[in-house]
Amino acid sequence: MEPKDFTVVEIEGEYAYLREVGAAAGNERFIAMALLPEGTDIGTKLHYEMLSYTLAE
Repeated sequence: MEPKDFTVVEIEGEYAYLREVGAAAGNERFIAMALLPEGTDIGTKLHYEMLSYTLAE
């Protein structure tokens, strides 16, 4: 999978909904919070590359 940037749009318990930057609403990914960097919250920008999420600057 190629590198992509996401924004956290919603958190439900131990899961987060991520929307790809530039994608339309309704195309969210449902990801376990355990796979995301510490400190991830609603509005956090993330970078996905090589099966890993990191905080985007």
